[in-house]
Amino acid sequence: MSNGKHLAKGSTPPVLSNDGKLRLYSMRYCPYAQRVHLILDAKKISYHTIYINLSEKPEWYSDVNPLGKVPALQVPSKGSAMLYESLVVADYIEEAYPDKERKLYPADPFQKALDRILIERFNGLVIIPYYRIMFSTDGIPPGAITEFGTGLDIFEKELKTRGTPYYGGEKPGMLDYMIWPWCERVDLLKFALGDKYELDKERFAKLLQWRDLMEQDEAVKKSFLSTENHTKFLQSRKSGENNYDIIANNVKKQRVI
Repeated sequence: MSNGKHLAKGSTPPVLSNDGKLRLYSMRYCPYAQRVHLILDAKKISYHTIYINLSEKPEWYSDVNPLGKVPALQVPSKGSAMLYESLVVADYIEEAYPDKERKLYPADPFQKALDRILIERFNGLVIIPYYRIMFSTDGIPPGAITEFGTGLDIFEKELKTRGTPYYGGEKPGMLDYMIWPWCERVDLLKFALGDKYELDKERFAKLLQWRDLMEQDEAVKKSFLSTENHTKFLQSRKSGENNYDIIANNVKKQRVI
């Protein structure tokens, strides 16, 4: 394992014990990788985490994932073949471990399909405008903020229609976990738009209530990072430093003291 540190160029592949546990190649600040952490933790599946420095990827990582991205999941019982793409990996875990803790998709096939559609729509409705705002190098793209809010309106309305605390009912389900990483990061828009930005408390009342509940979920707690820590990473990225190990370094300093 990488002991919380992100492995970079010049590193050697990690030597893991032959214990049959799943092996997740991840990056601490990657929302797509967080999706897989959430599913594994929600289903209480034991696994190893290997963190990868995506700016200075280890030479051997192309053998793990030819796309060079995270997440990538190795299932030791299946040999050296890797699974990648967060939704593919999440669906695999749900189907491969049906007896673990709880099922995350609805039992009804039609409702499952509707949830899957919403997961796909979240990408276009929310994630794409979110990144347009966050990483624009030439001012805020026209219409991006409106587009982002309109996308969230769809999910606000869906929660009202369902009348349950979570999209998954009385507990978070696959839809909840698949959209959570960007909802965890929504306050980072202040990084791009200024400290006065916040979600309208009336317009998004259900979503904000849902977000507070999600922060208390045990699976979410395991990978949750504060807005402060997310901001520190973004600042390091903006400066060209790309310090993936801010948290790991701070923990080490605290232990030394």
